Amino acid sequence: MSPRTVTTRRTALRAAAIAVGVAVAAGVPTAVSAAAATAPASTSYTGTLANGTTWIADVPAQWNGTLLLYSHGFGPLTAADAPDPGTQAALLARGYALAGSSYDPNGSEWALDTAVSDQFGTLAAVESTVLTSRPAHVLAFGTSMGGLISALEAQQGAGKINGALTTCGIVGGGVNLNEYQIDGEYAIAQLLGNPSTQLVGFGDDTTALATASALTADATAAQTTAAGRARLALALAFLNTTPWLSTSTTPVPASDPNGQEAAQYNVMFGGGFSIMDFIELGRVSVDQADGGNATWDVGTNFARALAGSPFKNQVEALYKEAGLNLNADLATLTANTTIKADPAALRSLVATSVPTGRLAVPELDLHTIGDNLVPVQNENYYRHLVDQAGSGGLLRQAYTESFGHCNFSSAELVAGVQAVMHRVTTGHWDNVTTAASLEQAATALNLGPARFTAYHPGELTGSVPTPYRG
Repeated sequence: MSPRTVTTRRTALRAAAIAVGVAVAAGVPTAVSAAAATAPASTSYTGTLANGTTWIADVPAQWNGTLLLYSHGFGPLTAADAPDPGTQAALLARGYALAGSSYDPNGSEWALDTAVSDQFGTLAAVESTVLTSRPAHVLAFGTSMGGLISALEAQQGAGKINGALTTCGIVGGGVNLNEYQIDGEYAIAQLLGNPSTQLVGFGDDTTALATASALTADATAAQTTAAGRARLALALAFLNTTPWLSTSTTPVPASDPNGQEAAQYNVMFGGGFSIMDFIELGRVSVDQADGGNATWDVGTNFARALAGSPFKNQVEALYKEAGLNLNADLATLTANTTIKADPAALRSLVATSVPTGRLAVPELDLHTIGDNLVPVQNENYYRHLVDQAGSGGLLRQAYTESFGHCNFSSAELVAGVQAVMHRVTTGHWDNVTTAASLEQAATALNLGPARFTAYHPGELTGSVPTPYRG
């Protein structure tokens, strides 16, 4: 392990200038200055694992004995130990120590090849070189892609962690992520644009963004006619796109199918850098991680995929209004698929990025109902997976009535941590994960809005069978 740096900073000012920074020999932090020691501060550490993964840790002066092992989401491979400065400060103020890694800096931003081992390596490093004693409890805590990582840690963490909190997690796994995305993109190209549009195997960001631009142009043109809007609604159903305008506090009701489609269009294609742009760029990283294309559409029955969709009634209403034959379009989609996955790449994706559902420790999942990037329907799929694996008693899921990916307040996240801690320390969930209980706990924290609500997500449209092992 390389030498690490120790710095001291005011807990409430995570992004402020570092008060003290001194290099130390591996394993032995030096004393901080007397002036810094008098400040109400936490101590920050950094280190490097053998594969080049960097890690950071923050330890409050009044440590409560619990360490939160944080997994960051898709993006730059930079170490983080909390989702945002406000939540970091709130957790440190309540005595939690925090740690997290960058994941292997030589790998893909879809870091599942090494992320779990990088996180457990960080845990071992922090336990052996930073903390004054072994933690009484360790909780995995992850955001988005990191939510998938923390779910995998909940499977593999016996003897290492005691519980897990996933937030806005891709808990349906990497195969489902690829599959529902390709179904929707293929439907746009086949029914609204150019069937020969390249949808996989981009190789570079420029090609990926060219595909995003072509699909966006197709969708924009579709908005001008009733037939176009109906067919786009079908594609957006396969994409599991939330019908929720960012300017609204509630989703568009099912009684307004045209309003739902307009909202879904804005969610997927609006803005200077759209969700569609993000999806296509993300596929480059997934392919990089797996050594090829792990996505397919050959063999997909699109009528069957739509049958269980929570947006089926919306699509049927718009098709009827436009005078189109939905069954004919579904048959066209089923008949013209051409994309096959590279077997080795698919095996890699399954091995690294698909949960089994067999939990070793208790897990609480939090998800916003209006998640515009990782559809809340992931939680429906994951619940069935965990139940089939016989681990249903260990899993609880809770939802906030809010729009956006990972749009949680610090109050909601800290309440989630507290609920997992209750389960870990008592051995029982009791009622701490009900919407009412979490709402009460979050409100009492006075750290931002509390928006917990009773909710049951619909099926993840286009999902693979559970369990899926390739």
